[in-house]
Amino acid sequence: MREINVSVAIKPNRMALPSVDETIGAQAELLSSQLQSMSEALLAPSSVKTLRRFTSGEAARLIGVSDSTLRKMSLAGEGPQPEVASNGRRLYTLANINEIRALLARSARGRESFEFVPHRRDGEHLQVLAVTNFKGGSGKTTTTAHLAQYLALQGYRVLAVDLDPQASLSALLGVLPELDVTANQTLYAAIRYDAERRKLSDIIRPTYFEGLDLVPGNLELMEFEHTTPKALSAGTRSGEALFFARVAAALDEVADRYDVVVIDCPPQLGFLTLSGLCAATSMIVTVHPQMLDISSMSQFLLMTRDLLGVVRDAGGELKYDFIRYLLTRFEPQDAPQTKVAALLRNLFDDHVLTNPMVKSAAVSDAGLTKQTLYEIGRENLTRSTYDRAMEALDAVNSEVEMLIKQAWGRI
Repeated sequence: MREINVSVAIKPNRMALPSVDETIGAQAELLSSQLQSMSEALLAPSSVKTLRRFTSGEAARLIGVSDSTLRKMSLAGEGPQPEVASNGRRLYTLANINEIRALLARSARGRESFEFVPHRRDGEHLQVLAVTNFKGGSGKTTTTAHLAQYLALQGYRVLAVDLDPQASLSALLGVLPELDVTANQTLYAAIRYDAERRKLSDIIRPTYFEGLDLVPGNLELMEFEHTTPKALSAGTRSGEALFFARVAAALDEVADRYDVVVIDCPPQLGFLTLSGLCAATSMIVTVHPQMLDISSMSQFLLMTRDLLGVVRDAGGELKYDFIRYLLTRFEPQDAPQTKVAALLRNLFDDHVLTNPMVKSAAVSDAGLTKQTLYEIGRENLTRSTYDRAMEALDAVNSEVEMLIKQAWGRI
C-alpha cells in the first residue's frame, strides 16, 4: 500500500484574538453598564433608593399603639402629620414614626418610655452581631439585611458593616460597590496599616432607611488579606492594634452613636472574618439544612475554634453574649431537611433558634429588584405568599431582638 502524505496549510491569522484578561474586562464593563442602567430604571427619577410609606395600621404596629391613637394624634395636630393618599389612607415615613416614638417617650414615665425608644441605656454595651457561614448560598447576606432593617424599624440605631468583598449587602442597601464606592471608602480604610487610614466616622453612610447606616464594601477589602501577613512579619508598632483587634477598635470610635452593629462576614475564614468575629459580642451562623452544608459547617466550626484559640493565646478577649444557629431556606415539607433540622436541634439544643427562615418565593421576587420584604410592600406580591414569609421573618428577627435584650439585662 502506497503511503499517502497529507499536508495541511495553515493560514496566518491576520486578526489577533483578544487575550483572556481583555475579554473578561470587556464583559465586566458591559455587565457593570447594564447594572447601572437597570438601577437607574428601577429607581427613576432620582436613581437613588427610597423607602416606601407605611400605612397607619403598619405604623401603629411598629410603634406599639392602636390605629385610633395615631388618628387622634393626627386630628389634634400632635407630632408629624401623615401624607393622605387619594383613597384617604394616612401614610407615614419611618422618620415620622420615629418622631412619634420620641413624642410618646417624652410623655411616658419609667420603663414605658424605653418601650417607645429602645436605645441603649447607661451600662448597656454596644451589641455587635456577626452573621457568618463558611459556605456561600446559606442566606447570610439576606439574613443580615433583613435583621438590620427590622431593628431599625423597631427604633434601634443600627450600623450595618459589609465585610464581604463581594459587597452584596451594600448593593441590597442601595450602594453599588463597583460604581458608588471608590478607593478608601470601605472598612479597609479604617483598619489598614499605613498612613492612609481614616476614621470610621468618615466612612459611614446614611441609608434610605431611617436609623440604619452603612459601612459599604467592595473588592478593596481583599487588601486586608494581603497586607496583614506583611504587617505580622514586620511586627506591630507600639500602640498599634493587632490585626484581630482592628475592627473592634474602629467600632469603638462610633459606639456612642449606635445600639446594634450587624456585620456581614465573608464566606471564608480569612483575616477579615476573624477580625469581625473578634469584634463581635454575639454570632449568628446561618445553616441551610442539607447534609453537604452541615458537613461544611462542621469544618467551619473546627477551623473557627482553632483560629480563635490562637487569638486568645495572643491576648485577645472573646466574650460572646450568645451564639445561635439559624435554619435558612427551610422547607417544612421536605423530609430530608426536617431530619437534618431535628439532628441539629438534638445536638445543639437551645443554640438553634426556635424559628427557622422558610424558603419563600416572596424573598426571591423582592430580590429581583434589590429589595427586601420590609421594603417591597404587601401589595406588590401574592398576599398569601408575602404574609407567610413575613410571619417567618418577623419571628426570626424578634427572637434575635429578645436575645439582645437579654444580653442587656432587660429581660
